[in-house]
Amino acid sequence: MSDTGGGHRASANAIRDALNVLHPGKFQCDIVDIYTDYGPFFPYDSYVPLYKVMAEYSFLWDWFYHFGCTPFGLWLNEFCLEAFCFDPFKVCMERDGCGSGRRADMVVSVHPLCQDIPLKILTSLDTGGKSRTKGRTTPFVTVVTDLGGAHPTWFNPGVNKCFVPSDALYQAARDRKVEPSQIVQHGLPIRQGFWSGQKGEAKKGTTTTTMTTGQQNAKKGWFGGFFGGGKKDEGAARSSGGGDDGNRAALRDELGLAQGLPTVLIVGGGDGMGGIAEQASALGSKLQADAAEAGSDGPAFQMVVVCGKNEAAEKTLKAKTWGDGVKVDVKGFVYNMDEYMRASDAIVTKAGPGTIAEASICGLPC
Repeated sequence: MSDTGGGHRASANAIRDALNVLHPGKFQCDIVDIYTDYGPFFPYDSYVPLYKVMAEYSFLWDWFYHFGCTPFGLWLNEFCLEAFCFDPFKVCMERDGCGSGRRADMVVSVHPLCQDIPLKILTSLDTGGKSRTKGRTTPFVTVVTDLGGAHPTWFNPGVNKCFVPSDALYQAARDRKVEPSQIVQHGLPIRQGFWSGQKGEAKKGTTTTTMTTGQQNAKKGWFGGFFGGGKKDEGAARSSGGGDDGNRAALRDELGLAQGLPTVLIVGGGDGMGGIAEQASALGSKLQADAAEAGSDGPAFQMVVVCGKNEAAEKTLKAKTWGDGVKVDVKGFVYNMDEYMRASDAIVTKAGPGTIAEASICGLPC
């Protein structure tokens, strides 16, 4: 894998944790950023910082992504990787996994650029260097961590199994000549906190939720669609997401969040991408305006901003002066995102597939 965004490592960690729970003590997992740790030189050893640059300048992302989808782009990528990275990556594939004294018994890829060359390297290792195309015996599995669409490099017909999360990606795999017998359609790997029922449910009903008149009026503003604003019969039928009120109230107590305030969670993935500081500032201003229009005499809304590893955004937002109508809690990287989702009423996020899947599990409007 490569740490180009937080989702690939999060997926790898989720698979490792699931194996530990389902088969305790039977598997050892060695998670490697093969490009950062074994890339021979620029740009191969610099994919992570380059990813952040392209995320900042979306026209670069658009150009490289679509060029890489063309037949020439696909050929050029594979040619260069084999020419420059085969031997360095071979060192990785031969490494002693978790002190076992031998190389891995199975390889799992959770990154679009970790199919073609690793498959050739494994074949070379399994055949004693006689072939790069035939004779591989080490199992190789791809777990696609995208949701609605995926780059063609995710799909190689030489894998043993290819796990996909949606009908669209099943078809994408078929378009790349992966056979139905190789494809397993399943959900995305998600973090352990989202596996089962709601956290804090033992504390249901321990805290009641009340709103002032100003807060109730403010519900009819920007978040009316989520929090029951608008016509009475429509509001009664809407779910506010995040779980039942008792569970949400208990979690808000644990997280130090205010009770009784419509709460929006803003996230930008593990790296805090997608202009999170600008989004949070704009939404905070809108919520403040809604609170003022409703005549609220205090906070009418609550906003939790999780900046991930984006320290600059975290610093900027913590230094910002917010209006009295919105209570704001700014966080850096957190390990209990499941609790923050279940404590919230809605989420604003970039189109990260893992976050979308986790929000869906929580019933959180996204």
